[in-house]
Amino acid sequence: MTHAIVALILAAAPTPPVAPAQEKRPLEELPYTPSLDLAAMDRSADPCASFYQYSCGGWMKANPIPADQASWSVYGKLADENQQLLWGILEDAARGTNRTPVQQKIGDFFASCMDEPALEKRGAAPLLDELRALESLRTKAAVTGLLPALHLSTRGKGLLFGFGSDQDFGDATQVIAFLDAGGLGLPDRDYYLKDDARSREIREKYALHVQEMLRLSGEKDPAAGAQAVLRMETALARASLTRVERRDPYKLYHKLDRAQLQALTPSLRWDRYLPAVDLAAVRTVNVTEPSFFKALDGLLRTESLSHWKTYLRWHIASARAPDLSSAFVNEDFNFNSKVLRGIQEMPPRWKRCVRQVDHLLGEALGQEFVRRTFSPKTKEDTEKMTRLIEEAMQQEIERLDWMGPRTKEAALAKLRAVRNKIGYPDRWRDYGPVEVRRGDHYGNVERATVFESRRQLRKIGKPVDRTEWGMTPPTVNAYYNPQMNDVNFPAGVLQPPLYDARLDDAPNYGNTGSTIGHELTHGFDDEGRQFDAQGNLKDWWTRDDARSFESRVQCVRDQFAQYVIVDDIHINSRLTSGEDVADLGGTLLAYLAWRKDVAGRQLQPVDGLTPDQRFFVGFAQWACENQRPENLRVSAITNPHSPGRYRIDGIVANLPEFARAFSCKPGAAMAREKPCKVW
Repeated sequence: MTHAIVALILAAAPTPPVAPAQEKRPLEELPYTPSLDLAAMDRSADPCASFYQYSCGGWMKANPIPADQASWSVYGKLADENQQLLWGILEDAARGTNRTPVQQKIGDFFASCMDEPALEKRGAAPLLDELRALESLRTKAAVTGLLPALHLSTRGKGLLFGFGSDQDFGDATQVIAFLDAGGLGLPDRDYYLKDDARSREIREKYALHVQEMLRLSGEKDPAAGAQAVLRMETALARASLTRVERRDPYKLYHKLDRAQLQALTPSLRWDRYLPAVDLAAVRTVNVTEPSFFKALDGLLRTESLSHWKTYLRWHIASARAPDLSSAFVNEDFNFNSKVLRGIQEMPPRWKRCVRQVDHLLGEALGQEFVRRTFSPKTKEDTEKMTRLIEEAMQQEIERLDWMGPRTKEAALAKLRAVRNKIGYPDRWRDYGPVEVRRGDHYGNVERATVFESRRQLRKIGKPVDRTEWGMTPPTVNAYYNPQMNDVNFPAGVLQPPLYDARLDDAPNYGNTGSTIGHELTHGFDDEGRQFDAQGNLKDWWTRDDARSFESRVQCVRDQFAQYVIVDDIHINSRLTSGEDVADLGGTLLAYLAWRKDVAGRQLQPVDGLTPDQRFFVGFAQWACENQRPENLRVSAITNPHSPGRYRIDGIVANLPEFARAFSCKPGAAMAREKPCKVW
């Protein structure tokens, strides 16, 4: 690299970040909003015409989207409140004395992240070592030698491709190496390939964004470089599977030995790459998308070394941008948040730093969060709710008229094998090897990322740890993992207004219970049903039962394909069907479990709502939201979930229990003449 380029990089610094003033202050405890919020309702609406409007109309009116958000929802609002609580925890840890090792790491990490003057002073200097190494490349074959360090320090960014570990689809007891498609800077392959006016406009703005990032990082001809990047990424996009195709695990399972891998990608030197990540002994790799890697190898042969240096320079700068000076931070925000999702203002620095600590030291921060927010009683009660919902699913499977005895036996075996993870891990992750230095934010991020990358890679060739979690305890979300065959509910999602120990069971079962049922049902959706009780990719269905299942799922697909997301864009129900079916089955299971739990009690109306009505309003209010049109357009391509309105109206319209609760007459919008039913 020439001295002229170094000087240009160092000059690209101060411009204060465009962020709002810190209007909020850290919370000492979470505010209370009930899981059935009467103020969130719009009782002037007809629940049989739009139950979503009836349940959420007041919430939508009272909760406009904050300027630093792409959307705003009950989940998002709780996540924001959790962040404020975590902010307080981290400020205490940063200022404290006599700190535990956990408090020292999270406190010093947060304090370093918050030190904006230090970041501005360094400018783009943290990039120099990587850019010098990039400029020193003399042959395309040498690209392989640069990738290992970049992959370790930019985990999840997918420079050219992703390399990591996962369970073997064919043997769920073992962890093997995985190679996955990557290399794109836009959210999805379709952004490169669709030819509508909006897609062309985004590509034009993307090229300008790449050009500016290249300029900031010292590219000599950033305009020409941006066009080369767009051309190369478009070629990779054409070779990538669609999101719908990736829902089929068989399309992602191609185990190759070292010789086969080298034959697939002759231009990549795996004999150099694997030893550099301490995996010289690896003999088998699962390549999720062989066609992508063929296309990548073709690009490595046909594109010039100069173009590859530009491509890598862009992806290095993009991956590092959030941890550099404001010139990089603002450019990253302006495209990825403002252009793509319509977000008007950058989140304040404290939010970005809280997110980063949660992302990189999540179980350390999670220990402090759980100690303050998650009671043993909440854990006990939600574990009981989960067991009752599993019992309801067992009874539903046993009663199914479309599933034969052999498939039922396998389904029940899978249900009995489900592991329930509630609140937080049984064993906390040890971050002892991560060196956190106060005043070295960029280095802290890099060291923590390398630690996590190596932790994941060390799993290869070893038995699966079924106690491990894939979300941090403060996360406001939940998931089901078909390979682990477990449902996971972090402490962060088991707070009011999602789970409310102060209220009666009806809204809690409607809200949290339906989510538990939703996640459980994922084990039997179009994707999860292809894995057996142990998590192996195995067809345990008879042909007739599989056809019967598909015909019932198709009913849901046909229904949701009619709904419009934004403009004239309809839901891609081939992408969302797994979530739509889980919403439908999960709500029914929660209703049945609630009815069993309260059997024999004399339940009375509360606030003018019958017990059944309280169940369904509780169910609806988790989904209250407002979304920007730009965010809806991104979601239409990338999000496997339908918008909140249809996750409520589209579900209750299929449930006779709802029609009875609200006396909806046949033919009403919320009482479909031919309802869909899977479970």
